[in-house]
Amino acid sequence: MPVNLSVFENFNTIEGIKIGFTNAGVKQTKRPDIVVFELDETASTAGIFTENAFCAAPVQISKKHLKEANTRYLIINTGNANAGTGKGGYEDALEICNAVAKAKGVSVEQVLPFSTGVIGERLPMGKILPAIPYALENTRGDVWFDASRGIMTTDTQPKGTSSQFEFEGQTISISGISKGAGMIKPNMATMLGFIATDAPVEKELLQELCSELGNKSFNRISIDGDTSTNDSCMLMASGTANVEKLTSKDQPLYQILKDELEKVFLYLAHAIVRDGEGATKFVAINVQNCENSKEALRIAYTIAHSPLVKTALYASDANWGRILAAVGRSGVRDMDVEKINLYLDDVCIAENGARAPSYTEAAGSAVMAQSELTIRVDMGRGDACETVWTTDLSHDYVTINADYRS
Repeated sequence: MPVNLSVFENFNTIEGIKIGFTNAGVKQTKRPDIVVFELDETASTAGIFTENAFCAAPVQISKKHLKEANTRYLIINTGNANAGTGKGGYEDALEICNAVAKAKGVSVEQVLPFSTGVIGERLPMGKILPAIPYALENTRGDVWFDASRGIMTTDTQPKGTSSQFEFEGQTISISGISKGAGMIKPNMATMLGFIATDAPVEKELLQELCSELGNKSFNRISIDGDTSTNDSCMLMASGTANVEKLTSKDQPLYQILKDELEKVFLYLAHAIVRDGEGATKFVAINVQNCENSKEALRIAYTIAHSPLVKTALYASDANWGRILAAVGRSGVRDMDVEKINLYLDDVCIAENGARAPSYTEAAGSAVMAQSELTIRVDMGRGDACETVWTTDLSHDYVTINADYRS
C-alpha cells in the first residue's frame, strides 16, 4: 500500500485543455489505457525527458515535435513502452501521431506521443489505432481523474493534485497527474507527468519553468536507481486566464505562479515515491553544508541507492553504520570525517564522525520504525544543501518485478 498517500479526485478544470480516454485493450485491464490531451491554439507546451541513451521512440518524436510546432495534442498509451523497438517502433509512434493529426486537422508535428509499460515489444497497433477516434470524440475538461487512472502501470493508485490562487482579481488554476512506482531514478525518474495551468506563459519561459521545477522534484526522487527509457514531464499553459501574458521573470505573476507550480511538481514527485513498488517507508535524505550542490547530491544518492541502507529501513533497523559507510564511499574528495554529523529526524546518531555520546539504540529504532523519516547528513564543509526522496527495499519489490511480465 502507498505510504500516506490518498487518492485525489476533485481536480480543477483547466479552461483551454480537454481530455479524452478509452480502453484499447493493450493490457488485460479495465482501466483506460489511451489518454489524449487537447490544447487550444493559445496554449504553450514545455517538457523534460529521460537522459537514457535507449530513450523510447515516443520520447524521440516528442522532443522533435516540441521544437518544431505549437503542440495541440498529447496522446499516451500504457501497457507498452515502445522502447528498444528500433525503426519499426519509431514508425509506429509516428503513425499514431498521423492518426491524431488526420482526425483533428492539425499537422503531425503538433502531436506528441507518450508510452509506458514493457520494454522491447512493438505496440499492438491493431488495438491502438481503432481506439484513437473514441478518445478524441469524447474530450472533456472534467476528467482529470480518469486520466490519472489511464496513465497507470504498476502504480497501486492514481496520482494527482490541483490548486488555485488569486492574482489581480482573477483565479489561476493548476492541475496535474503523474505515474510511476518502479524503475525510478533521475534523470528522470519510469514516470510520466502532465501538469497544466490556465495562466498565459510564453513558450521559452515555460520551458525554463518546467526544467527548473522538474530538476527540483522529479529529478530528486529514486526508488531503485534505474533510469527509465520513457520518462517525460510536460507543462502546459492554456493561456485562457484573463491576465497579462508572462514573458519575463520580472513580472509580478512569475514568482507567484512558480511557487504554486513548485508545490504541484513536488506533490506529484513525492506521490511516485510514496507509491514505490513494495515501499513501506517515505524517506527524505537531506545533505547539508557541502561545498556545492553536485557534492550534496552525490552523497544523497549514494545513501538512497544503497541496498544495505534500504533494507535496514525496511527492517526498521537503526544500523547507522550503513549510512556512514555510504557517505564514505560516495566519492567526495578530501572528506574530513571528523566534521560529519548524522541525524535520524532530530536524533543525533553520529557526532564528529563517531557515535554521538547522547545516542541510544532505542531512540534510533523509534525513528526508523516510522513510516516517514529524514536522514540528515551535515558535512561541515560549505553552504550547499540538497534533498532527495526515496523508499525502503522490501520483499514485495522483488516479487513485483520478478512477476512483472508474467
